[in-house]
Amino acid sequence: MRRLLTAAGAAAAVAGCVAGLLYLGPDTSRPSATTAPAGVAGEGAGSVDTNRTRTETYPDDPAAWADLAHAEIERARTTFDAGPLDVADKALRRSLALDGTDNYRAVTGRGLLANARHDFGEGRVHGLRATRMAPDRPDGYAVLADAEIQLGNYPQARHAVQRMLDIAPATAAYSRAAYDLETGGRPEDAAIALQRAVDSAVTQDERAFAEARLGDLAWSQGQSDRAARHYGRALSAVPAHPYGQAGIARVAAARGDTGKALELYTRLVERMPLPQFLLESLNLRRASGDARGGSERAALSAQVRMARADGGPVDPHLILYAADHGDPKAAVELARREWKNVRSVIVADALAWALHRAGRGTEALAHARRAAATGWKNALFRYHRGAIEQSLGLPEGSRRLSEAHALNPHLSLYRPDADG
Repeated sequence: MRRLLTAAGAAAAVAGCVAGLLYLGPDTSRPSATTAPAGVAGEGAGSVDTNRTRTETYPDDPAAWADLAHAEIERARTTFDAGPLDVADKALRRSLALDGTDNYRAVTGRGLLANARHDFGEGRVHGLRATRMAPDRPDGYAVLADAEIQLGNYPQARHAVQRMLDIAPATAAYSRAAYDLETGGRPEDAAIALQRAVDSAVTQDERAFAEARLGDLAWSQGQSDRAARHYGRALSAVPAHPYGQAGIARVAAARGDTGKALELYTRLVERMPLPQFLLESLNLRRASGDARGGSERAALSAQVRMARADGGPVDPHLILYAADHGDPKAAVELARREWKNVRSVIVADALAWALHRAGRGTEALAHARRAAATGWKNALFRYHRGAIEQSLGLPEGSRRLSEAHALNPHLSLYRPDADG
């Protein structure tokens, strides 16, 4: 079975991954006034077939090979299929063999590829090299920001995105800015940045991504009606957009239509069996009294076995699944392995929960505090930390659990034991 690209890897491949912001600046993001966003369409971008034809016609053109690599990385992101990354790797090696001295497009491609493969240290190296080569071009800062955010270097990521905003205030920069604002505890400002991402979108895929993120932001604040509007707009832009479809399923569950929600999830995971969607469906089944979990449990267990065997990147949702439904010790193993390469707050939270479920509360609390270090108003993070504190007999545990439910009243739909 061909391995799916993890959600984090796919996002880090191009502008889907988001980072930080100091100052939004004036709204100069209208498509008519800007070029295509860095890391999304970029200079020389085109379809895989178009770029492959260019390499056949001009086999000694380093730019043609670099553009083919970028197109293949984009294909990996949109399909969640890691296969095109190997093609991109070969194309980049060919491009650099033809021009290894002043090949900015290939250097940014190497960074995108490294990030997609969760080699964020290598991604950072290429991002820094690209920004030194061309300090006034945005693509290198996109690579750098994506790497820094996954390495847990949030101030450095924010600086890189600020440079993107200064150079090319468009969807790629605004999307990254929104993530830092959200993780920094500023959801209202994050929504402003995402709306600018929508307004500056030059492709339907960019528009769908930003609208789905707006939906996620509203959902995280318990605003299911507002979330539904954004998810609907994402699906209007790209009818099969997976995160838009998952969002509509969440909203259906929040409105009490569990049957519709599970039907939507079933169709989604048949097409795209990502750990996030499988786990959401499984937890919803459990919350509705179906302890069997349908086929989701089997699929997730198979993915856990694959992750343990291949030694590659680990989706944090697999860690949470193993902690709650499988083997907590395996969850700790996977989380520790991912933590060696990825120091984001998301992985810190997953590691904290795995340690807690494995009975290692004191160590779990240290990582839960690290997950909270940026100030993200994340209901699941808050719930995890509260449960850990409560297990250790700390008085703040109960207050933290109440805060989690106040942040998102729908938490118990996807965290069945979080019943208040």
